[in-house]
Amino acid sequence: MQGLLGAIRGSQSAREWRACGALIACALAFSLMTVCVKHLGGRLPVAEVVLVRSLISIAITLAMLRRLKVSPWGEQRGLLLVRGGLGTAALLCFFEALARLPLAAATLLQYTYPTLTALAAWLLLGEPVRRRIGIAVLLGLLGVMLVVQPQWVGSPMGSLPAMAALIGLGGALLTALAYVSVRQLSVREHPLVIVFYFPLVSVPATLPLLWGQAALWPNPTEWLWLIGVGLFTQLGQIWLTEGLSALPAARATSINYVQVVFASLWGVLFFAEPITGAVVLGALCVLGATLISLSARSARKAET
Repeated sequence: MQGLLGAIRGSQSAREWRACGALIACALAFSLMTVCVKHLGGRLPVAEVVLVRSLISIAITLAMLRRLKVSPWGEQRGLLLVRGGLGTAALLCFFEALARLPLAAATLLQYTYPTLTALAAWLLLGEPVRRRIGIAVLLGLLGVMLVVQPQWVGSPMGSLPAMAALIGLGGALLTALAYVSVRQLSVREHPLVIVFYFPLVSVPATLPLLWGQAALWPNPTEWLWLIGVGLFTQLGQIWLTEGLSALPAARATSINYVQVVFASLWGVLFFAEPITGAVVLGALCVLGATLISLSARSARKAET
């Protein structure tokens, strides 16, 4: 362990350190966003939560772009719209899976996305999946399984509703493709422009879903949680884009496994969820996966 930590300290450039820190901060922000969503208690329709979150994100991003005097429209508008569509579809699939499946099963299906991101980045961007990153992805997936403790471990996947499971896996695949598109866009586009297109697509995409539904006006407490959802999502998207601009997609998403550890911590602190030996072991696996990912650059140097 000391040798691994030493390799991490000595191998990272300043830009890589900032990217790793941004990705860990991204995981923290997204985990706090889920806390806000859980506190909403499910009274508001999912599409309404996504819509409000998107409107908050648009307002914040436009203000930041105006302050920096950066055009919000970007250069690769087609790919930017694709990124926004992929992110919106991934979010809706994840929420739908949460509605149809046990929380543990939906979470585990969603967290297959680092593996899918590594494969998509290899196929679409030509980014090699190095041995250490492959180990980190698999170790992180094992840690997620231990932390969420799905009830169907030991039973065939067929025990889950087939359509719901496919929706969950589809959301993970869409998340992976969205991350790969962010990686590609970050070469030429300003990070805030990439962030801007996500809610820009989400708003018109969610409005039809509210048609015919009884949209509820949030009470004052719900407005606080909705603002929290918007703010933490905004921070998470900014830090995610910063991290993906500097690191290969497979390595970046393997670091994001740490979000599961944060989520487990908030479960204990805010929702009185118990800590078991499996949760501790899973958290150690996720921590190990993150440390392996952080040391990947030194391994690459040693191989060349």
